[in-house]
Amino acid sequence: MKPPTFLPQEGHPSPTPGAAAANEKPAQDLSPRLLAASQDATLPAATRQLLQQAANGLTTLARAVEEQRLRYRNLFDAVPDPVSILAEDGTVLDLNRAGMQAYRMSRAEVVGQNINMLNPELPRDHMVPVWETLKRGGTYVIEVTNRRADGSRFPVEVHSANMSFDGRKCLVAVARDLSSRQEAELRYRELMEAIDKGIVVHAANGDIVYCNSAAMRILGFHEGQDSSALQLEQWRFVDAGGHEIQQHDLPVYRALRTGKVVDSELVGMYHRHDRQLLWLSVTAVPQFEPGTATPSRATTLFSDVTELKRDSTLFDRAQALAHIGGWEWDVAPDRMYLTDEALRILGTRQPLLNRQQFLACLLPDERPRLCAAINQVRAGAPAFDMEVQGRRDDGQPFWIRVIGEAEPGDLGTSRVTGTLQDISADKLAEESLRLRARTDPLTGLMNRDAVLTELGARLAAASDEEMAVLYIDLDRFKMVNDLLGHSAGDELLVQAAERIRAAVAQRGMIARFGGDEFLVVCNCAREPDLPERLAQSVLDAFTPTFHVGKDEFPITASIGIARSPGHALRPQQLIQNADVAMYESKHRARNGWQHFTSELAQQQQDRLHIETQLRRAVDNEEFRLVYQPQVDLKHGRVIAAEALIRWQSRQLGELRPDVFINHAENTGDIVRIGSWVLREACRQIAQWRDAGMGLVRVAVNVSYRQFAGDDLPKRVRALLQEFNLPGSALELEFTERVLIEDAPATLRIFADLRALGIVLTIDDFGEGYSALNYLRRLPIHGLKLSQLFTEGVPHNRSDVAVCKAVAAIAHSLGLGLVAEGVESEAQRQFLLELGVPVGQGFLFSPGLPADDFARRLALPLASMT
Repeated sequence: MKPPTFLPQEGHPSPTPGAAAANEKPAQDLSPRLLAASQDATLPAATRQLLQQAANGLTTLARAVEEQRLRYRNLFDAVPDPVSILAEDGTVLDLNRAGMQAYRMSRAEVVGQNINMLNPELPRDHMVPVWETLKRGGTYVIEVTNRRADGSRFPVEVHSANMSFDGRKCLVAVARDLSSRQEAELRYRELMEAIDKGIVVHAANGDIVYCNSAAMRILGFHEGQDSSALQLEQWRFVDAGGHEIQQHDLPVYRALRTGKVVDSELVGMYHRHDRQLLWLSVTAVPQFEPGTATPSRATTLFSDVTELKRDSTLFDRAQALAHIGGWEWDVAPDRMYLTDEALRILGTRQPLLNRQQFLACLLPDERPRLCAAINQVRAGAPAFDMEVQGRRDDGQPFWIRVIGEAEPGDLGTSRVTGTLQDISADKLAEESLRLRARTDPLTGLMNRDAVLTELGARLAAASDEEMAVLYIDLDRFKMVNDLLGHSAGDELLVQAAERIRAAVAQRGMIARFGGDEFLVVCNCAREPDLPERLAQSVLDAFTPTFHVGKDEFPITASIGIARSPGHALRPQQLIQNADVAMYESKHRARNGWQHFTSELAQQQQDRLHIETQLRRAVDNEEFRLVYQPQVDLKHGRVIAAEALIRWQSRQLGELRPDVFINHAENTGDIVRIGSWVLREACRQIAQWRDAGMGLVRVAVNVSYRQFAGDDLPKRVRALLQEFNLPGSALELEFTERVLIEDAPATLRIFADLRALGIVLTIDDFGEGYSALNYLRRLPIHGLKLSQLFTEGVPHNRSDVAVCKAVAAIAHSLGLGLVAEGVESEAQRQFLLELGVPVGQGFLFSPGLPADDFARRLALPLASMT
């Protein structure tokens, strides 16, 4: 048989059988005759030579044809799958060795027969679609069942392609035995059906092409139900945190999109119709066809972890609240699930199977509250947290704290879940603490906090009614306490409390306010003179001597009376005013009572309140700084600022510096306050710089106590380093007192400060000592002309003379000069003519908050004048 010649591809001509491919037998018969003729001597030599060459060529051609035939046969038989060559009508022209083995027939039994012999089920026109596909340049693939010589069948997948065979239009068909593959697929499907994990196979577009029985069972469908029930549109999906997952972000779609395995991802599936939420642990595995880089399908494996998710959620909540019990209500079947700890807390002997049984554990008044809270959560409200009372099966009452919320990710609120905490012991302790917190343990009277709370409530409830507070202090109690000891003092306090209780009776509320101080609160709307009568009753009750052991003591009381709303509206202020009146009574003559007056308030607030609150002001962050611009008097340009302290007391409100600075000097608090001012000014300078305003020099007043008592250079150096500031950003202003106190130490401190680059100024020059001898020796930079002198210019001759003198001193010593208190244009013109270059005062601006100063700094020059 001649070897085949395959049809040509585009651009490549096909070899054609012709002279070079002539039949083998004619070539073999002709060659000996040509060789014999070449030996015929009668023929011309040239003819004989041609005949010889022709004989040799035919021999070579025959040998080549045989080699090509053998090569074709070897290749044809080497193919491991059955291969047949078919004529255009389906006649078998050739069959390889694998085909003979597969069909168990010889080549002679098959060649010349129609292909129907091997596959009787093929229709008569089965070659039509084959040739239509091949004409379009494609390869025809079909799965059929072929027959062996003994009649047995086996499945094959046939691939057909065009070819030329002996110059004829033919096709080559390669049949691959599918028996092993189908057997493997069958075993694979049996394995997937036997596995208890859900398995779903998706096509490349995401459509479901297969799911095993475990998947149907887990997802809530019966076996044999239409797989359309599994379509993704029937479900909503959420992640572990309860956030909705879009379809393209599901594990299977990510596996198809990325070609990577998505391993063990927690997915919640909420069925839209059944309103049920399942939690699955999902793994998606992409699958590839041989030779491809894009997944052709993906297999999803999943397990139902709903129970584990529920237990885990409950356990996490219990862990967060110290192992308390957990509960869950499954809405649709009305099924309650409670942990063992929850059942123990509720003290029930029977399991609680539904919500009604759960609510029955509570007191009747509490059931509607909890039921309403649960229903609100179902309606979309946030989690609830409430305390309710109940009674256990053994009759013991209990208090529980109930927290509940919709399960995260449960889009239809099909479950409400939460925790139970037994707070019975806490409630008992809380009530005991409440009573103890309101009671003075020594006397059994109300204590300070209780009376403040009660007085506040009464003032708020009866703002239009007159209330009075009696502040009672025992005279000479300290003497008894120091002489006989605290036990005797306590006994005396108990006796005093009994006498006050007897004197007041039901006419007022009594409290021990602290130490040997007592309060009586009464309503005097109907009895205006009740406070005075109560005060006198208390004084009368103290007339008999007190007995402590064998000792006898005359103890009297000093009482202050304050009324609301006339004297105060707030509890603290009302008590404070009564305290002021009590001190006045004690100061005048003990064993008496005194009404509060506004004059007393003024005196006492200045002496006591300011000093007391001043000590706490720094810690309470009640101070603030304002910044008064220092202005070039000629051009109106802001060149610096002076930091001025302001105090907004929580107790006293806004206080002027001239009210509290003297108190701070007297108590020594000025040192701590001055340190705060220095630090705050440096912080603000740095903040302005960082905001792009450049470096604004700020002047800070330094008291003599701060100058003498603190290591001022060391502290200033540390502040400059902390805020990364040059010394030139800070100006320190000192009073004239530094000119005469400890001159060597003063010179050293000034030298150290000047070495840091600090600008040094003597404030209010001319008001104080004006020690000119020391002035010329100090390494200072300037003087500040006091407002006492600038306020009288240009009309007051004495002020004009002082201003001229100070200006002359400054000019002669080469010092700068700043005028304070510039409030009029006439003053500015006078100072300019005097040669004073810089001024500050209300003509330009008062002290400004930092933000306002920053905005003022950005204004045009004209706006400052």
